[in-house]
Formats: sequence, structure tokens, C-alpha cells
Amino acid sequence: MPELVERFIRNHKLDDREEYKKLLEQLEEPETAEYLRTEAVRLREQYYGKKIYIRGLIEFTNYCRNSCYYCGINRENQKAVRYRLSAEEILACCENGWRLGFRTFVLQGGEDPWFTDKRLVQLVHSVKEAYPECALTLSVGERSIDSFYRLRKAGADRYLLRHETADEVHYGNLHPACMSLPIRKQCLRNLKSLGFQTGAGFMVGSPGQTYWELAEDLVFLKDLQPEMVGIGPFIPHHDTRFCEEPAGSVELTLKLLSVVRILLPTVLLPATTALGTLSADGRERGLMAGANVVMPNISPKNNRKQYSLYDNKLCENEEAGEGFEALKRRVETIGYYLSMERGDALV
Repeated sequence: MPELVERFIRNHKLDDREEYKKLLEQLEEPETAEYLRTEAVRLREQYYGKKIYIRGLIEFTNYCRNSCYYCGINRENQKAVRYRLSAEEILACCENGWRLGFRTFVLQGGEDPWFTDKRLVQLVHSVKEAYPECALTLSVGERSIDSFYRLRKAGADRYLLRHETADEVHYGNLHPACMSLPIRKQCLRNLKSLGFQTGAGFMVGSPGQTYWELAEDLVFLKDLQPEMVGIGPFIPHHDTRFCEEPAGSVELTLKLLSVVRILLPTVLLPATTALGTLSADGRERGLMAGANVVMPNISPKNNRKQYSLYDNKLCENEEAGEGFEALKRRVETIGYYLSMERGDALV
């Protein structure tokens, strides 16, 4: 096995961006990729055993102030059918999730200006008051450090904010000039400083991405030390400027899941919906590459297709909360089991 690979496994890091790029190049060798996958699974089982944590995903608004070029709910898309769930509808989703056994809820939405600090704080209070034993994760984009502080004080436990790419030039190719990678990175650092279990993450195979950009993602993650990392393949949306671009590689995504598990051994690492969208057994393969989280959708059925970040997104059957038993069986067929715990990150 190449010395670089052995050193990465031994130290859980490499020296610089160039070495991470070389690691990714070496993963083109099937034997090397399998070697890292085996080590990733060993680490996941060392820290988390055979448990797979579940999160109840509630997509509560598809309004967004941003114009990210890859996203189907960007504000420029006039064809998107917009919606916002009321507090009562959100709490009904939580009630359904609680009955199914979920002990983490994820409130995810676009950067919707209607959800001011006051409204979001009130929503967090309501969920935590009704379900004090549950962890509450927010994924509502960039906000000021004061806003993050209010949400943390209100009871939010975790915050997901994917950086999408850590390379400045590549970020500029995916976003309008009014959006800033330094601001995104500072938001992640602010979240860490306030005690949130913090989640970053990136797309695999986004337009213009090479191993060089992915290497910078790995450098950034090692420096940030997030408790959660979300990785999924890029999938085009028909109403965006990237509609003709090819989807990202499932195989490369799986390899990167293994790399991130070795890079951050105790990280909470989802097998994402995007993996399941591109490959029927994508999420199972993600778990077998080192992931340890799945996020069934417990949003109202009639809103799931409206939260269309990319084409053909899974929103029914096993992806939905109603398919919980089917999901449970699929996980058990590969030797793992769904855990009904909150599933906090190890520290």
C-alpha cells in the first residue's frame, strides 16, 4: 500500500492540499479504495458499533433569498411552487416523528427572510418544549452570530451549514458575486464557538470540480473539526443554469465518505438522499463506506416534491417516514440497525 495512504490512516491527516490530491488520485486503484473503505468501517464500528442514527427531516420552507446556481429553489426560479409550513404543521410533523421513534428533528429550509429571529426562536422554543428529550437541528443558512446565539439559547442543539466547496474560485463559479465563501466559513466557526454540534459538507462532482478543489475541502474540514459532515453527489435541476451538467459520481462520493471517516473518526456522517437518488442501493453503500446516519423525510407528503433542490429527489416510499419499517429492514440486511437514540456526536 502506498506510504501516503498508510500515513493518512495512521495520523488521520496529511500535510497539505497537494498530498490530499495525491490521496484522491491513488483511490482510483480499486485495491487502495477498498483498503480505505475497510479502515473507515472499522473506525465507525469502533466508535459507534453497528448503530445507524436516524433524523426526522422536516423541510419547512422552500423560499430562499439566494441564487445558488445549482439549486432548484433559488430565488430566480419562477417555476418553483413556494410554501411555508405553519408552526402547527411543523409540530404535527414532530408528533408523527415522535410516534415513529425519532429523537432528533431537523428543520431545514431555504434562507427565508420571513423566518426572522423572533419567529425562529419561538419555533425552537415550541419544539423543545413539546419534545424536551429530542435533539433539534437547524439548517437555515447563513445568519449573524447574534442570531445563532439566540437560536442556541432557545434550545437548538445542532446546526447544518454545508460549505459546498472550500475553494474560493470554485465557490465563485457556483454562486453569484453577492455570496461569499469567507462569510460562509466564518458562520461555521461562529456556530462552533457557540457550542452547536456543527455540520459542514460539500457536493461531489459539481461543475468545474477537480481533485484539487476536493483536496481543499478536506483541508478545511480537518481545520474546522465539525461534528457532522454532509456529502452528496451533485445532481442537476432542470430549472437551473447547470441543467445540462452531468451528475456527480456515486463511486467517488463513496470513496470520500471513507476518507472523511478516517479524517474525522467520530464524525456523524449521513448516507444522503442524493446517494439514494442516483443509486437504488446508494444509502446502503454509503453506510458500508463509513456513514452512520440516515435522514428519513417526515415533511407533509404534499410538500416533499416542492422542496426540489435537484431532479428526481427521493420523497416517497423508503425515504418517507411512513416507510420506516422498510428502511429498517434495508439497514438490517447489511448488518446494522437503526438506533432510536438522539445520536449526539462523540467528543
